[in-house]
Amino acid sequence: MLKMNYHAAMQIRKTERLLLAIGLTLLAFWVLARVHGSIASREAIERFRADAVASLGTSAPAWAGSVPDSAADFTLWNPKRVKAYRDSLSAKTDLPLAILRIPKINLEVPVFNDTDDLTLNRGVGRILGTAQIGQPGNLGIAGHRDGFFRGLKDVGRNDVVELIRPGGTDQYVITQVQIVKPEDVYVLDSTPSPTLTLVTCFPFYFVGDAPKRYVVTASLERSTQPGDSVANNSISTGKKTNNKEKTR
Repeated sequence: MLKMNYHAAMQIRKTERLLLAIGLTLLAFWVLARVHGSIASREAIERFRADAVASLGTSAPAWAGSVPDSAADFTLWNPKRVKAYRDSLSAKTDLPLAILRIPKINLEVPVFNDTDDLTLNRGVGRILGTAQIGQPGNLGIAGHRDGFFRGLKDVGRNDVVELIRPGGTDQYVITQVQIVKPEDVYVLDSTPSPTLTLVTCFPFYFVGDAPKRYVVTASLERSTQPGDSVANNSISTGKKTNNKEKTR
Protein backbone atom coordinates (compact mmCIF):
# COMPACT_ATOMS: atom_id res chain seq x y z
CA MET A 1 0.00 0.00 0.00
CA LEU A 2 2.85 2.38 0.90
CA LYS A 3 4.59 1.57 -2.38
CA MET A 4 1.43 2.36 -4.35
CA ASN A 5 0.97 5.68 -2.55
CA TYR A 6 4.60 6.61 -3.29
CA HIS A 7 4.14 5.75 -6.98
CA ALA A 8 0.93 7.83 -7.14
CA ALA A 9 2.67 10.78 -5.45
CA MET A 10 5.52 10.62 -7.98
CA GLN A 11 3.07 10.59 -10.88
CA ILE A 12 1.29 13.63 -9.45
CA ARG A 13 4.60 15.50 -9.11
CA LYS A 14 5.55 14.67 -12.70
CA THR A 15 2.17 15.91 -13.90
CA GLU A 16 2.52 19.11 -11.87
CA ARG A 17 5.99 19.76 -13.32
CA LEU A 18 4.73 19.16 -16.84
CA LEU A 19 1.80 21.54 -16.35
CA LEU A 20 4.13 24.14 -14.85
CA ALA A 21 6.47 23.86 -17.83
CA ILE A 22 3.56 24.26 -20.26
CA GLY A 23 2.26 27.24 -18.30
CA LEU A 24 5.65 28.97 -18.30
CA THR A 25 6.04 28.35 -22.03
CA LEU A 26 2.62 29.86 -22.78
CA LEU A 27 3.39 32.81 -20.51
CA ALA A 28 6.68 33.41 -22.35
CA PHE A 29 4.89 33.43 -25.74
CA TRP A 30 2.24 35.79 -24.32
CA VAL A 31 4.87 38.24 -23.04
CA LEU A 32 6.83 38.10 -26.31
CA ALA A 33 3.65 38.77 -28.31
CA ARG A 34 2.88 41.85 -26.23
CA VAL A 35 6.41 43.20 -26.49
CA HIS A 36 6.42 42.58 -30.25
CA GLY A 37 3.04 44.29 -30.62
CA SER A 38 4.20 47.32 -28.69
CA ILE A 39 7.35 47.68 -30.80
CA ALA A 40 5.44 47.23 -34.07
CA SER A 41 2.89 49.84 -33.09
CA ARG A 42 5.69 52.30 -32.38
CA GLU A 43 7.26 51.51 -35.75
CA ALA A 44 4.02 52.39 -37.58
CA ILE A 45 3.79 55.66 -35.68
CA GLU A 46 7.44 56.51 -36.38
CA ARG A 47 6.90 55.79 -40.08
CA PHE A 48 3.99 58.22 -40.03
CA ARG A 49 6.11 60.88 -38.34
CA ALA A 50 8.98 60.41 -40.78
CA ASP A 51 6.62 60.72 -43.74
CA ALA A 52 5.03 63.84 -42.24
CA VAL A 53 8.43 65.45 -41.77
CA ALA A 54 9.39 64.68 -45.37
CA SER A 55 6.13 66.04 -46.76
CA LEU A 56 6.50 69.27 -44.79
CA GLY A 57 10.10 69.71 -45.88
CA THR A 58 11.24 70.45 -42.35
CA SER A 59 13.25 68.64 -39.70
CA ALA A 60 10.57 68.85 -37.01
CA PRO A 61 6.84 69.50 -37.45
CA ALA A 62 5.13 71.65 -34.84
CA TRP A 63 3.53 68.71 -33.08
CA ALA A 64 6.69 66.63 -32.71
CA GLY A 65 7.59 67.95 -29.28
CA SER A 66 4.08 67.45 -27.92
CA VAL A 67 3.79 63.72 -28.58
CA PRO A 68 5.37 61.60 -25.83
CA ASP A 69 7.13 58.32 -26.58
CA SER A 70 4.49 56.21 -24.83
CA ALA A 71 3.48 52.77 -26.05
CA ALA A 72 -0.04 51.36 -25.88
CA ASP A 73 -0.91 49.45 -22.71
CA PHE A 74 -1.15 45.88 -23.98
CA THR A 75 -1.80 44.52 -20.47
CA LEU A 76 -5.53 45.11 -20.96
CA TRP A 77 -5.67 43.13 -24.19
CA ASN A 78 -7.21 39.74 -24.78
CA PRO A 79 -4.33 37.30 -25.54
CA LYS A 80 -6.07 36.21 -28.77
CA ARG A 81 -6.18 39.84 -29.88
CA VAL A 82 -2.45 40.20 -29.23
CA LYS A 83 -1.78 37.20 -31.48
CA ALA A 84 -4.10 38.57 -34.18
CA TYR A 85 -2.29 41.89 -33.97
CA ARG A 86 1.09 40.22 -34.41
CA ASP A 87 -0.12 38.14 -37.38
CA SER A 88 -1.62 41.19 -39.11
CA LEU A 89 1.66 43.10 -39.19
CA SER A 90 3.15 40.95 -41.91
CA ALA A 91 -0.03 41.04 -44.00
CA LYS A 92 -0.51 44.82 -44.27
CA THR A 93 2.16 47.52 -44.24
CA ASP A 94 0.39 50.65 -45.51
CA LEU A 95 1.20 53.98 -43.88
CA PRO A 96 -1.19 55.30 -41.19
CA LEU A 97 -3.44 58.24 -42.07
CA ALA A 98 -2.96 59.81 -38.66
CA ILE A 99 -2.23 59.13 -35.00
CA LEU A 100 -5.04 59.05 -32.45
CA ARG A 101 -4.11 60.08 -28.91
CA ILE A 102 -6.15 60.13 -25.70
CA PRO A 103 -3.87 61.42 -22.91
CA LYS A 104 -6.17 60.34 -20.07
CA ILE A 105 -5.83 56.63 -20.90
CA ASN A 106 -2.29 56.85 -22.30
CA LEU A 107 -3.46 55.78 -25.75
CA GLU A 108 -1.42 56.51 -28.86
CA VAL A 109 -2.42 54.41 -31.87
CA PRO A 110 -2.02 54.61 -35.66
CA VAL A 111 -5.19 55.28 -37.65
CA PHE A 112 -5.54 53.35 -40.92
CA ASN A 113 -8.16 53.52 -43.65
CA ASP A 114 -10.99 50.94 -43.45
CA THR A 115 -12.19 48.65 -40.68
CA ASP A 116 -11.43 45.16 -41.98
CA ASP A 117 -10.07 42.57 -39.54
CA LEU A 118 -6.43 42.98 -40.57
CA THR A 119 -6.64 46.75 -40.12
CA LEU A 120 -8.29 46.63 -36.70
CA ASN A 121 -5.85 43.98 -35.51
CA ARG A 122 -2.91 46.36 -35.91
CA GLY A 123 -4.48 49.74 -35.12
CA VAL A 124 -7.79 51.57 -35.42
CA GLY A 125 -9.56 52.40 -38.66
CA ARG A 126 -11.49 55.18 -40.34
CA ILE A 127 -15.02 54.01 -41.01
CA LEU A 128 -15.58 54.23 -44.76
CA GLY A 129 -18.34 56.66 -45.70
CA THR A 130 -17.57 59.03 -42.83
CA ALA A 131 -15.61 62.28 -43.14
CA GLN A 132 -12.01 62.24 -44.32
CA ILE A 133 -9.31 63.09 -41.80
CA GLY A 134 -8.76 66.84 -41.71
CA GLN A 135 -12.09 67.57 -43.45
CA PRO A 136 -15.39 68.92 -42.05
CA GLY A 137 -18.09 66.50 -41.00
CA ASN A 138 -18.37 63.44 -38.77
CA LEU A 139 -15.21 61.32 -38.76
CA GLY A 140 -15.87 57.79 -37.52
CA ILE A 141 -13.04 55.65 -36.15
CA ALA A 142 -13.51 52.05 -35.02
CA GLY A 143 -11.35 49.81 -32.85
CA HIS A 144 -11.54 46.48 -31.04
CA ARG A 145 -12.94 46.46 -27.49
CA ASP A 146 -10.34 43.86 -26.46
CA GLY A 147 -7.49 45.73 -28.14
CA PHE A 148 -6.61 49.39 -28.61
CA PHE A 149 -10.08 50.66 -27.65
CA ARG A 150 -10.31 48.74 -24.36
CA GLY A 151 -9.42 51.93 -22.49
CA LEU A 152 -12.43 53.83 -23.86
CA LYS A 153 -14.35 52.48 -20.87
CA ASP A 154 -12.44 54.99 -18.73
CA VAL A 155 -13.05 58.20 -20.71
CA GLY A 156 -15.78 60.73 -20.09
CA ARG A 157 -17.12 64.18 -20.90
CA ASN A 158 -14.53 66.96 -21.33
CA ASP A 159 -11.65 64.53 -21.86
CA VAL A 160 -9.33 65.48 -24.70
CA VAL A 161 -8.84 63.44 -27.88
CA GLU A 162 -6.08 64.41 -30.32
CA LEU A 163 -5.82 63.51 -33.98
CA ILE A 164 -2.33 64.13 -35.32
CA ARG A 165 -2.19 64.34 -39.11
CA PRO A 166 0.55 65.39 -41.55
CA GLY A 167 -0.93 68.88 -41.87
CA GLY A 168 -1.32 69.58 -38.16
CA THR A 169 -3.17 68.44 -35.05
CA ASP A 170 -6.90 68.50 -34.34
CA GLN A 171 -7.92 68.63 -30.70
CA TYR A 172 -11.37 67.34 -29.80
CA VAL A 173 -13.24 67.38 -26.50
CA ILE A 174 -15.60 64.54 -25.59
CA THR A 175 -19.20 65.69 -25.37
CA GLN A 176 -21.08 62.40 -25.06
CA VAL A 177 -20.59 58.71 -24.27
CA GLN A 178 -23.46 56.39 -25.09
CA ILE A 179 -24.33 52.73 -25.56
CA VAL A 180 -26.40 51.93 -28.64
CA LYS A 181 -27.59 48.99 -30.72
CA PRO A 182 -25.61 47.94 -33.84
CA GLU A 183 -28.41 49.21 -36.07
CA ASP A 184 -28.22 52.71 -34.55
CA VAL A 185 -26.00 54.00 -37.35
CA TYR A 186 -27.32 57.52 -36.86
CA VAL A 187 -24.30 58.10 -34.61
CA LEU A 188 -22.24 58.28 -37.83
CA ASP A 189 -24.56 60.72 -39.63
CA SER A 190 -22.90 63.74 -41.19
CA THR A 191 -22.65 66.77 -38.92
CA PRO A 192 -22.42 70.49 -39.80
CA SER A 193 -19.49 70.98 -37.42
CA PRO A 194 -16.30 68.86 -37.25
CA THR A 195 -17.01 65.82 -35.08
CA LEU A 196 -15.05 62.72 -34.08
CA THR A 197 -16.96 59.53 -33.30
CA LEU A 198 -15.12 56.57 -31.75
CA VAL A 199 -16.91 53.22 -31.94
CA THR A 200 -16.23 49.86 -30.33
CA CYS A 201 -18.25 46.85 -29.20
CA PHE A 202 -19.89 46.60 -25.78
CA PRO A 203 -19.73 45.15 -23.14
CA PHE A 204 -15.94 45.31 -23.07
CA TYR A 205 -15.50 41.92 -21.39
CA PHE A 206 -18.36 40.10 -23.09
CA VAL A 207 -17.62 36.52 -24.22
CA GLY A 208 -18.50 36.11 -27.90
CA ASP A 209 -19.98 38.70 -30.25
CA ALA A 210 -20.88 41.75 -28.15
CA PRO A 211 -24.53 42.78 -28.64
CA LYS A 212 -24.13 46.56 -28.37
CA ARG A 213 -21.88 49.44 -29.39
CA TYR A 214 -19.98 51.89 -27.18
CA VAL A 215 -19.86 55.29 -28.84
CA VAL A 216 -17.73 58.27 -27.83
CA THR A 217 -18.58 61.58 -29.51
CA ALA A 218 -16.20 64.53 -29.48
CA SER A 219 -16.38 68.03 -30.94
CA LEU A 220 -13.45 69.86 -32.49
CA GLU A 221 -12.13 72.57 -30.18
CA ARG A 222 -9.06 73.76 -32.07
CA SER A 223 -6.58 72.88 -34.79
CA THR A 224 -2.90 73.66 -34.97
CA GLN A 225 -1.06 73.99 -38.26
CA PRO A 226 2.63 73.43 -39.08
CA GLY A 227 3.43 77.09 -38.50
CA ASP A 228 1.96 77.20 -34.99
CA SER A 229 4.30 77.47 -32.03
CA VAL A 230 4.67 74.40 -29.82
CA ALA A 231 4.87 76.69 -26.81
CA ASN A 232 1.29 77.80 -27.47
CA ASN A 233 0.07 74.28 -28.07
CA SER A 234 -1.97 72.87 -25.19
CA ILE A 235 -3.04 69.61 -26.84
CA SER A 236 -1.18 67.33 -24.44
CA THR A 237 -2.56 68.63 -21.15
CA GLY A 238 -5.42 66.14 -21.06
CA LYS A 239 -7.71 68.95 -19.91
CA LYS A 240 -10.19 71.07 -21.77
CA THR A 241 -8.87 74.43 -22.91
CA ASN A 242 -10.75 77.57 -23.81
CA ASN A 243 -8.05 78.68 -26.23
CA LYS A 244 -9.80 78.58 -29.62
CA GLU A 245 -6.84 80.02 -31.51
CA LYS A 246 -7.53 78.09 -34.71
CA THR A 247 -10.89 76.40 -34.33
CA ARG A 248 -12.43 75.37 -37.61
